[in-house]
Amino acid sequence: MDVEISDLTIRLLDKICEIENQCFEQEAFTKQQIACLITDYNTIGLTALVNGEVAGFAIARVNIIRNVTFGHILTIDVASAYRRKGIAQKLLREIETILRERGIRECRLEVRENNAAALNLYRKLGYTEMGKLEKYYGTAHGLYLTKSLQ
Repeated sequence: MDVEISDLTIRLLDKICEIENQCFEQEAFTKQQIACLITDYNTIGLTALVNGEVAGFAIARVNIIRNVTFGHILTIDVASAYRRKGIAQKLLREIETILRERGIRECRLEVRENNAAALNLYRKLGYTEMGKLEKYYGTAHGLYLTKSLQ
């Protein structure tokens, strides 16, 4: 399976929202939120295409908090028909490469505490737990993970 990674564009908004709603329940970003993110200068958005079809996407931001600049993965979504085929890993690695090229030395993300597939991926790629996020996903807890990009 050939996966092509390209920039996320606003013209894909409807398809992206469809995949976002497939992947998340009440935590899904709204169409308006995704549109704002896609067009934000500090956002990195990537799309994974398989035979010209959107199979998944990832959105990250460059944040600065207390004089620390870091990449923040906001969402990585893969359509159900394309899961467990390495697409999320490919998207995440590409975002990390872009962040490194921009001089960013750290990447952070949140993940639902019981999302075993995502946690396995993040840990495999070198992410470590920074803290627990109580009731971050409604009544479910989250974990705050980080990775050095140096």
